[in-house]
Amino acid sequence: MKRAIAKILLLFAVCYLPFSSLGCGYTTRSMVSDKYKTIYIIPFVNKTDVTNETYSGSQYRIYRPHLETDITNAVVNKFLTDGNLRPVKEPEADLVLKGELIDFRRDPLRYDDSDNVLEYRISLVVNMTLTDKLNGKVLYEESGFTGDTTYYTSGSAAKSESQAVNDALTDLSRRVVERAVDQW
Repeated sequence: MKRAIAKILLLFAVCYLPFSSLGCGYTTRSMVSDKYKTIYIIPFVNKTDVTNETYSGSQYRIYRPHLETDITNAVVNKFLTDGNLRPVKEPEADLVLKGELIDFRRDPLRYDDSDNVLEYRISLVVNMTLTDKLNGKVLYEESGFTGDTTYYTSGSAAKSESQAVNDALTDLSRRVVERAVDQW
């Protein structure tokens, strides 16, 4: 009986193992063409319209100084840690990423019985263009590309708005890099 079980296990191993090494098609390789190795990130520009005092999403527009610089730094750092495209100065670049911050929103999501906000969503909205520097061809153009996070204002899961903005920056930079290294 033990010998029969051993033969079945051996047969299973011989038949199954060669096919199991083929995998499911997942790879750690980038989808970026081999001809692209470097990227220049033009500093993001702040194009939020702070002159318009009110808008549909909130009573007042929110302005956060130097947010465009924070976005640029987060994107550059994410490219550095990702490693698929190396950030370089413009003359050395294969690709050029140009972006602009068009909106910074803090939307209330949940209220308590006294109409105090318990949870907010922070959203950073950008437009961006990725261009092949050699031939000037636009590889993609994204409008309204968003990175966001939610945060609680009280309780054990509470965090400050600054922490939430940092989380939204992390989300946005991750999505920008993923978009840049995906197949166009």
